[in-house]
Amino acid sequence: MSKISVLNIKGEKVSDLQLNAEVWGIVPNDAVLYDAITLARNSMRQGTHDTKTRAEVSGGGRKPWRQKGTGRARQGSTRAPHWRHGGIVFGPHPRSYDKKMNRKERRLALKSALSYKCIDKELIVVDNFNLESNKTKDAIKVLENLKATKNILIVVDELTENVILATRNLDNVILLQADEINTLDVISADNMIITESAVKSIEEVLV
Repeated sequence: MSKISVLNIKGEKVSDLQLNAEVWGIVPNDAVLYDAITLARNSMRQGTHDTKTRAEVSGGGRKPWRQKGTGRARQGSTRAPHWRHGGIVFGPHPRSYDKKMNRKERRLALKSALSYKCIDKELIVVDNFNLESNKTKDAIKVLENLKATKNILIVVDELTENVILATRNLDNVILLQADEINTLDVISADNMIITESAVKSIEEVLV
């Protein structure tokens, strides 16, 4: 198991924590990780896009001119695809983007994402994330103390009202409980701040 420093919200080291190598120290599986990210992004798509074929657009019921004798090419409808206001060929239609992954693959993908956070030194463990007030400036101060920048994922074992209110206006911050953690949010974050109790909760589930 690898050891990591545990900080307080002032950015000061308070102790060391042994991370379970089965969760935080595996060799990441990039193929499974890719599939998990694709699944997560696909699930956000509604699949309600639609275009009209020549059978669905209005008009075009009459032959625009007679078949022969005009000197022009024969035409059967003004709603053929090559006409303005004509139907669309091979356009998108409503469909499902659902992708399936079995439970072992999902768990492996999450472990791979967490292991990458350790490998890239983007994991910050804190003893707690309790804020004295619900002001956004206080949350920003804590993030500065922890030297967390860009896209930040905060994982806590239990949500408190102060933490929710203080971070909800920060566009670059995602706040999750330990049981809500997912592969896409972990991979998307440049820094992952997690409480010591949340680390233990995740390890209990994934080991």
